[in-house]
Amino acid sequence: MTNVAIFASGEGTNVENLIRHFAASKEVKIKIIVTNNPEAGVVKRAEVFKKNIQIVSKEALNNYTEQLVDFLNTEKTDLIVLAGFLLKIPEKIVKAFPHRIINIHPALLPAHGGKGMYGKKVHEAVLKAGDKASGITVHYVDEEYDHGEHILQAMCKVSDDDTTESLAQKIHELEYFYFPKAVEKAIENLKVQS
Repeated sequence: MTNVAIFASGEGTNVENLIRHFAASKEVKIKIIVTNNPEAGVVKRAEVFKKNIQIVSKEALNNYTEQLVDFLNTEKTDLIVLAGFLLKIPEKIVKAFPHRIINIHPALLPAHGGKGMYGKKVHEAVLKAGDKASGITVHYVDEEYDHGEHILQAMCKVSDDDTTESLAQKIHELEYFYFPKAVEKAIENLKVQS
């Protein structure tokens, strides 16, 4: 059994999609949902599926990193999935889970990545740059923002009449289809490593 912890800060639509995708799996268990925002939509979504929810403030993430690592190890966490988690993962957690933390980014990295580049800001940057394509990148997390080795990229066309909202919708469709596949690929990679 591969135990997965999902970290999220927002509405949690990708989290719900992953929970539904792996619900019948005998090999993968979404065990914990971690959020830094107790008011986030992800909390209600996780409650519906009776998932263990941990609220971890920014201060706790940075000042009690060892305790969080201990907790994740106690829960036998094999893979950490960042699904719209807006805080930088401390280096101690990255080192404690090498090649076992993945992130989804709503653009074709290395374009439009880095600190502060998330959600609507990314789509605005794509449109401002006049890019003819955008997409998603699922990658391993290292010590730099949006930098680690890519697991999967998926692309969509950017139309001349796209708005931030219409582009966001295209990106969400890619996320819902490809993110579970990328998580499966990361789990396969774990099995190869062990």
